[in-house]
Amino acid sequence: MIEIMSDDFHNFLSRIPAVSRRFARGRLIFEQGDPVDNLYCVDSGEVHLLRRQEDGSAFVLQRAGAGTILAEASLTTPRYHCSAVAIKESTVAAFQRKKVLDLIAGDKTAAMALVMHLGREVRTARLRAEMGLLRKVSDKLDAWLAWNDDALPQKGNWHHVAQEIGVSPEALYRELANRR
Repeated sequence: MIEIMSDDFHNFLSRIPAVSRRFARGRLIFEQGDPVDNLYCVDSGEVHLLRRQEDGSAFVLQRAGAGTILAEASLTTPRYHCSAVAIKESTVAAFQRKKVLDLIAGDKTAAMALVMHLGREVRTARLRAEMGLLRKVSDKLDAWLAWNDDALPQKGNWHHVAQEIGVSPEALYRELANRR
């Protein structure tokens, strides 16, 4: 069994030199079909991964805030399957893909940290997919609370919960008022 000192893949990425890049709101970080040359981590701001459809519409695959690794599944493909757009002014760290792959190939602990990270991301994606199938705000909130140890964030941050469960802030506030 591999002993893990820390399962935070960010700790291992810090061993690799990164280039810091700033993006104004609305700017592309990479476009669907571009070659995957870097792995990105969001240092500040917010970046969305968008999958564009033939009819011009797009849907959000990832909402990445500060501290989030962006499009980590792209390490396994030669080209991006989606686009990354800065939703707010954002700063990202760009790690050369080859250096990231060399790191995980040469360090079993780093590789296991990446596996742990990807496992958490898969669980979160599955939860969000399931919450998307729920119709009632109460059911969505119950699922979110179960995932988050029945703890809501402070009152000023409830709109983030609404965004995560896919309802309007007003619908969430009504549901919370009904529970009092």
